[in-house]
Amino acid sequence: MSSSEAPQHSADLVIVANRLPVDRVVNDDGSTTWRPSPGGLVTALEPVMRANDGAWIGWTGGEDDDLEPFVENGLSLVPITLSGQEVEEFYEGFSNATLWPLYHDVVAKPAFHREWFDSYVTVNKRFAEKAAEVAADNATVWVHDYQLQLVPSMLREMRPDLRIGFFLHIPFPPAELFQQLPWRRQILEGLLGADLVGFQRPGAAQNFVRLVRQRVGHKTHRDTAYLPDGRTVVASAFPISIDAEGLEELARSERVQQRAKEIREQLGNPRHVLLGVDRLDYTKGIYARLRAYSELLSEGHLDVEDAVFVQVATPSRERVEQYRVLRDDIDRLVGRINGDLGRIGRPAISYLHSSYPREEMAALYRAADVMVVTPLRDGMNLVAKEYVACRFDDDGALVLSEFAGAADELRQAFLINPYDINGMKATMLEAVSARPRDLQRRMKAMRKTVREHDVSDWASSFLDALSREVPPHSKQVRPARRS
Repeated sequence: MSSSEAPQHSADLVIVANRLPVDRVVNDDGSTTWRPSPGGLVTALEPVMRANDGAWIGWTGGEDDDLEPFVENGLSLVPITLSGQEVEEFYEGFSNATLWPLYHDVVAKPAFHREWFDSYVTVNKRFAEKAAEVAADNATVWVHDYQLQLVPSMLREMRPDLRIGFFLHIPFPPAELFQQLPWRRQILEGLLGADLVGFQRPGAAQNFVRLVRQRVGHKTHRDTAYLPDGRTVVASAFPISIDAEGLEELARSERVQQRAKEIREQLGNPRHVLLGVDRLDYTKGIYARLRAYSELLSEGHLDVEDAVFVQVATPSRERVEQYRVLRDDIDRLVGRINGDLGRIGRPAISYLHSSYPREEMAALYRAADVMVVTPLRDGMNLVAKEYVACRFDDDGALVLSEFAGAADELRQAFLINPYDINGMKATMLEAVSARPRDLQRRMKAMRKTVREHDVSDWASSFLDALSREVPPHSKQVRPARRS
């Protein structure tokens, strides 16, 4: 293993996330190495971690792994162990069968089990204890996402000297939905351990402040909650983004442009290539999107001879029953659409139930004329921004759900209500037949937004805001130097 033991009690910046920023690779000889995980969070935080003697605490993704802290590619990584039962109850249970559907507008019915919450408490405490152990005096700790919402208050109790930030990557629901949660007060009080609580959209921050006032009873004013111990907690929106420059550079590379050309040739060089890229999740609106496209074909607005829909559905949480059911439903729908509307060598939908490396995704974004992003609810949806970053010729069309956080920023997209099948059909048709000048105007504006508000800007803006919300004795987080 290309790693060495990491120091403890020394990190001025501690990142606490459900997963480590590396994936384990088992080699042919049985030895284990680590490779960087894909994703913008690692890209954003790696430079600032290096500048601040940072440490990253997270789960390896396996069961009963008991690993010592290690250094990989210059980053101090601190693994957290989960038992098989904790994976089932904390991760698959409370995190992904209770919180995930509840926070996504109850698109699927949440399950409420007391033993799941007990496991959630146990695992959150383990993360908090490790952060308390690793953080230097007066350090900054940045906790991430819905799996770890109790960590801020637990950590505050153990280490009152710390500056603590929390960021929720998924939506935060309105009071009418959140109030269903039997442990609603515990979650709110958990988050109130932070000095700054960040959300993707302003409405989510407002939902949180309203719930703190109604359900916990603290005084609030605008974005601030006032706690009895004299602390204040600020809730604000920090919309996350992508490494736009790095992705555009990849999209401009000769090999990606050549691969994009090959993809279109393999599809039969149709006039119109529409693309969907999603985790296979019931919140993503895949079923309704494919139905809408099939109706455009059956009604004669589009023809399989000159149009194809490529749907990439990355496998996701396949041990959770709702996800297995969704996969079967999508498989049947695609089979029926292709059986009814496809022709030899010309399927209506090219369906890919697999994950692909970043380079292949960039080629798909380059190959597609229309990107169709139709979640029923999404915190942000970085796929929309990735597509925009790859369209360096200022062409292509983005059809985007108004219920994705990205719709707040990418206002020039063709916005749709994903629950309105007829409206979705009309908008997809509008995007397919839009004049090049209109597409160029829209894409130029969206590309400017994505370039100016990239993932580094997101991380900097959160950490800058966090440094303003704490006592003067705390250490300041040093910004990463831009190359």
